[in-house]
Amino acid sequence: MHEYSAQDLKKLFNVSESLLRSLVKAGHVNPLAANGKTHYSFQDLLLLKTAAALRAAKIPARKIDGALKKLRKTLPDNASLNALTLSPAGRAITVRTGSSLWDADTGQYVLALESAPKAPSVQPLKPLEASERSLDLAQEHFERGLGLEEQDPPGARAAYSQCLALDAEHTDAKINLGRLLHLAGEFDKAEKIYRAEKQPNPLLSFNLAVLLEDAGREQEAIAVYREAVALDPELADAHFNLARLYEKFGRAQDTLRSLLAYRRLTSVEID
Repeated sequence: MHEYSAQDLKKLFNVSESLLRSLVKAGHVNPLAANGKTHYSFQDLLLLKTAAALRAAKIPARKIDGALKKLRKTLPDNASLNALTLSPAGRAITVRTGSSLWDADTGQYVLALESAPKAPSVQPLKPLEASERSLDLAQEHFERGLGLEEQDPPGARAAYSQCLALDAEHTDAKINLGRLLHLAGEFDKAEKIYRAEKQPNPLLSFNLAVLLEDAGREQEAIAVYREAVALDPELADAHFNLARLYEKFGRAQDTLRSLLAYRRLTSVEID
């Protein structure tokens, strides 16, 4: 495995020495000493890229430390932070898994209001065709699934399944249902849901790649991560996950290329 120096960390993330020291002291980053030099693993890079982005948003170091500790306690023993995306929301820290967003401190789900569709212009009322009624009912099931995810994941899965039974092309339902099945350990069912999508979708491809990686099918995951970044070249986490897998397979040039792509997309100055 390639080892990274403090200079590499500065180049990739603009991580300040004070932030790095605090993460090491808290046990989030575990440097290794060899031949009189300190090196960091790619797992350290995974955490640092999250901490650096949050610190750049002026999130206090104590709050970052608390969120990282809580996440590690919440995740299953065999899981890692690679399936999660942490980001600032004002002075809070939110965690995204698939298309769900929740507060890292409280564990409460957050409504992604910024992505809500614009209200359509007012149109004269007219009788709904059968197909339109079916689509409306499908959307009702989808919205019910959103409301059930936190307290009743099985109920949410059932609602998303009902949505898809009425509207087989409801991409958001596929993404959410696939993610819930993935989290429940039903990898085969989740993969089937993801692969049923006919239209290319970068988030769906990203979720499928994470699933394949968790299933130990890492070469397939690389191919699907590459599909995701081909669909959305600004999907920073896909570039980073690609770099991590390339590094595991000793593909140094590809690792560096993906890390630099990630760096270009998340270039920030860290205080």
